[in-house]
Amino acid sequence: MHPAPAFRRNASRRPKNGNSRLKNKSETNKTHAGGSILNDPLALVLTPQSGDSRTDREISRLQQKIRDGRNLQLWLEQLGWAFVAKARENFDTGFYKLAEQCAQCIEKRNPQSQEAMLLRGHVLQNLHRFKESETLARRLVHERGLSFDYGLLGDALMEQGKLNDATEAYQQMMNLKPDLQGYARAAHMRWLKGDLAGAIEAMQLAVSAASPNDAESAAWVNTRLAFYEFQAGRFEQAQKLCAFALSLQGNHAPALLLQGKMLLARNRVAEAVDALQSAAKINPLPEYQWALAEGLRARGRENEASAIEAQLRQHGAANDARTVALFLATRGESPETALRLTKEEFDSRSDIFTHDAFAWSLAAAGNLAEARREMQRALAEGTEDARLFFHAAMIASQVGDAPDAKRWLRKASDLSHLLLPSERNELQNLAGRGAKQNASAGPNTQKLFRSGEIPRGNPKTKT
Repeated sequence: MHPAPAFRRNASRRPKNGNSRLKNKSETNKTHAGGSILNDPLALVLTPQSGDSRTDREISRLQQKIRDGRNLQLWLEQLGWAFVAKARENFDTGFYKLAEQCAQCIEKRNPQSQEAMLLRGHVLQNLHRFKESETLARRLVHERGLSFDYGLLGDALMEQGKLNDATEAYQQMMNLKPDLQGYARAAHMRWLKGDLAGAIEAMQLAVSAASPNDAESAAWVNTRLAFYEFQAGRFEQAQKLCAFALSLQGNHAPALLLQGKMLLARNRVAEAVDALQSAAKINPLPEYQWALAEGLRARGRENEASAIEAQLRQHGAANDARTVALFLATRGESPETALRLTKEEFDSRSDIFTHDAFAWSLAAAGNLAEARREMQRALAEGTEDARLFFHAAMIASQVGDAPDAKRWLRKASDLSHLLLPSERNELQNLAGRGAKQNASAGPNTQKLFRSGEIPRGNPKTKT
């Protein structure tokens, strides 16, 4: 059985007309066994796929095994996980749908199949249907309790903001099978709890457990470790890890995005734009488009930046409503839309970052008292995150709490290299106002740091 995919923060959703890339899209109109191929799960998963990557060849091999007619359940399960791997590689949710069809094929033959249940649970998780994923995961844990079952349960709980329960599930996963999957989840949980040093330690274990046979997972854990090192102010180490991730998988969009952000932080804007353009071309989600627009604007390419932002506004909410809400609130645009998007996000998840987006949208709409309450919920776990601290400082300043504003401003400034340029500018302006009139008036044009420098933060040490 293929391993369960490692946890991805802000799991990508990139719909492409609801279908994966078919070798010949006209084939979807053909009939198979007396009915439309779209109504026949087996015919759909056996549709030839384009591409010549290692994963594409594996998909073709497994499809042929199924056509041969032996051990169908085994090959359907493996094909489902191959589709999951493909979705992770190219950020096309159509492949998750194909994986779901594989689970359906298995269930037709064995309605109680736990293998199909796990596969379907991961599809639901990646489509941000966390409550449904949790239901399946709890059933799996009750019926058999394998490490992957606990991993799925922890992921679903974590996305819903139930961190203590998620920690218990992840601990059970680690007790049963300490491997890349468990180490990566432990690292993220430590990071969420404000333990950067512990997160680095756990992710280093994940990196050491990575296999070149799963290049995407290896690239992911190296990229995530690079982010932790970047947060700690160790830019050169972060840069090396990013480069290694890209040597494993040259089109790994998260590594390209992080590389672009690191270059922006060092004022190497031209190189940053190149990396961000590559990242957004592979995965044009709002997070990627926003970063690219910031880079283009810093480069003086205002028209291109505006065009990217127009695409984000027009289409982004269908793919990542939370990031679009953050973008709108940061720009001071359409606060009612930002509020609506964040409220809708709570239907599927209520983690600290959703509370943060809601707080920021409330502040943009002028509802400062409620914004502050939501911000407290976002900060409750002790997560060391630059954007959280930036938002907390701004909201505290707006409600007139100078001591709180100063405290969060200091923490945000320590991690300001992680912010986008426009956010750093706003943080800088807030610092200027605080220096002049105790957080009451006046801009400050002093640069946060000189070209080529990154201020070192003060990450918490492991306890």
